[in-house]
Amino acid sequence: MFIGHFGLAFAAKRVAPRPSLGLTFVAAQLADLLWPIFLLVGIEHVRVAPGTNPFLNLDFTSYPWSHSLLAELVLGAILGALYFAATGDRRGTWVLFALVPSHWMIDWITHIPDLPLTPWSTTKVGLGLWKNPTATIVVELLVFGIGVAIYARSTRAIDKRGKYGLWSLVVVLLLFYVASIVSPPPASVTALAAGALIGWPLCLWPWWVDRHRS
Repeated sequence: MFIGHFGLAFAAKRVAPRPSLGLTFVAAQLADLLWPIFLLVGIEHVRVAPGTNPFLNLDFTSYPWSHSLLAELVLGAILGALYFAATGDRRGTWVLFALVPSHWMIDWITHIPDLPLTPWSTTKVGLGLWKNPTATIVVELLVFGIGVAIYARSTRAIDKRGKYGLWSLVVVLLLFYVASIVSPPPASVTALAAGALIGWPLCLWPWWVDRHRS
């Protein structure tokens, strides 16, 4: 549900204006930013399992360090502490801290039971919204749309780059989402991980947009 995570990143700017939109994107997607790196170095594992449901083409066999609840709470605390040390912004610190484990909460709603509670837990949880593709798409687009609307109403473009940069970002994220649904399963885990690394440079776009909005 990556587009839903972006929706929360957009909405968070209404609560905490000081952190850059790029930073809220990093916080909301930190689990998915680390995941491809952990796949490439062999710390975590996934299996490509093609099927008729596009949301269930991957079998997340092991991702305890990027996607367990405890790991995301710790990562959120680290990110929040680094931000507070740099800025002294308490509200922004708490929002960034909360955004990191919010990833786990959204995944808990969408994933089948494959999410660990701790890196050492054998218990896996997930409510399984992905089993219903139509409901998944409706919920994800609703969360994303609300988040974008909150950000658009809470900020004002100070130049054309702030105006058109925002809406071009929204369009590109929607295109990525559509592509993730209609594209065939990845040829290999390495190809999957390499493609997922685009999340890192992608966070520069919202950072740039935010610099052109007040």
